[in-house]
Parts: sequence; structure tokens; C-alpha cells
Amino acid sequence: MQLVAVLNGPNINMLGTREPEKYGTATLDDVEALCAEAAEELGLAIDFRQTNSEGELVTWIQECRGHAQGIVINPAGYTTTSVAVLDALLAVGLPVIEVHITNIHRREEFRQHSLVSKAATGVIAGLGVAGYALALQAMAGLIADGEDEE
Repeated sequence: MQLVAVLNGPNINMLGTREPEKYGTATLDDVEALCAEAAEELGLAIDFRQTNSEGELVTWIQECRGHAQGIVINPAGYTTTSVAVLDALLAVGLPVIEVHITNIHRREEFRQHSLVSKAATGVIAGLGVAGYALALQAMAGLIADGEDEE
């Protein structure tokens, strides 16, 4: 079974209580269950994680090299600030789907520029937590396409 890392950055652990008018009422546990269900339907295995620490996120990305076939990432607050996350994603050489629960392009100006997008194969934003399932679907296709090329 192909492994996809589903990595989440800071404050995603507060889903369900943090600004529900923007992020909805689904909790991080709900998102993990959604991802597990989607992965099972797609024949994927997932490693679902969340951290509030930039260094830990970078380490997890680096650990994907040689273990995972792709990364789905919601970098959250590190989207606009972390060159370290960008560099780690570029270094591992894996397909990356960037996910945002809200449409970052309709938010404050500082949230509209993503450093992480420079490493992303694709970006899903503004579709709520359903974006995670869509990201896994897209990743399954990317992985299958990569296998066809070999």
C-alpha cells in the first residue's frame, strides 16, 4: 500500500473551536477520520500528524524521503513564513498537495502569499475540510501516474 503523509501545522489542533465561522466545526479528529476513510477507498495508507512546532514539521517532512510516496500538507501559519518548510519539501523530491481549509486568497493580504506553494504540485483552498479528501484523491492519481512512468 502506498503511504501518504498528511501533515498539519500550527493551530490545526484547535479546529472545531477556533473561529468556527471561518474554519467550520469539524475537529482535528474529524479530519483524521475523513482522511482515513478517503485513503481506504483509494487504497492508500496515511500517516496523519499535527504539530505547533516548525522544527518538528521540518523533521517529519524529511522523514518522508524514502518512506512516503507523497505529502499532503496544511502548513497553516507556516504557509507565509517558513522558508525551512519550503526547503524541506523541495529536498524530499516527493509530490506535494498543499491544503487550506479557507480560501487564503480571500483573506488578509499577508495570508495570500504562500511560500509552500513553490514546492506544491497542486493547491486546494477554500473547500473546508473536504479539501483533504480531494487532496488524497489527487495524490492517488499523482502516485499512479508516477508508477506508470517507471
